[in-house]
Amino acid sequence: MLLGCDFSCAPSARKPIVLALGHETAGGVALLRLERFASLEAWCRWLADQPAWIGAFDFPFGLPRELVAHLGWPTQWQPLIAHYAGLDRALIRQTFAAFCAARPVGGKFAHRATDAPARSSPSMKWVNPPVAFMLHAGVPRLLEAGAALPGLHVPASAATRIALEGYPGLLARELIGRRSYKSDEAARQTAPRREARGELLAALEGGATRLGLRLALGDAEREMLLADARGDCLDAALCLVQAAWGAARQASAGPGYGLPAAMDPLEGWIVTA
Repeated sequence: MLLGCDFSCAPSARKPIVLALGHETAGGVALLRLERFASLEAWCRWLADQPAWIGAFDFPFGLPRELVAHLGWPTQWQPLIAHYAGLDRALIRQTFAAFCAARPVGGKFAHRATDAPARSSPSMKWVNPPVAFMLHAGVPRLLEAGAALPGLHVPASAATRIALEGYPGLLARELIGRRSYKSDEAARQTAPRREARGELLAALEGGATRLGLRLALGDAEREMLLADARGDCLDAALCLVQAAWGAARQASAGPGYGLPAAMDPLEGWIVTA
């Protein structure tokens, strides 16, 4: 099973975690259905209950090495995640804000090596989007579900659940530039954004990305992705395409799954970046 995950660090019935589930097809990936989870616990339990999957998850798997070294935190990935998971969000915010306050304008945040090619937010950012809290909520639960994170963590038992770091914005920008296709605010859920979602979907179905993969989906699923003005379903589908690209490269050099052979084993890397 392939899956793409649009994540929330504080899911609810109104703003659930969304999984797009599918399988490999000739030349692409088929979207079979969407699953929604109103709690982190339900999401983690579902992942653990599935015997095998390869998924791309829309949250960072690591922190910038520069930040970690500055704070004196563990510089091995698993001890770092254990330390980070033991902090509460208020302390994380305070610690990261103090780090930024001491740095010059234009260089407030520390970045991972993957941020430049992916044009992603720094994983220490705690607002708009709060990816630092997404890491805090998501990564420990992937470990709890028994997932392997190539290049970062391999469990003691045979790995049949494979988690890759995804980023839907990377594919979306390639296809429609910086046009907005979603909003959580009702007043900004406009016709132009729906049109942008339509163009994005058409490009995905046509295999127009550099990944060379087509997204296959039925009429009901297409309408669901178009109608979701928040963009959560479409973002999950974008991650599903990234998961399919990684799955096709399981045996690539280094950690596999198309990840760079020289990726930083502390920071992690966004698949397809």
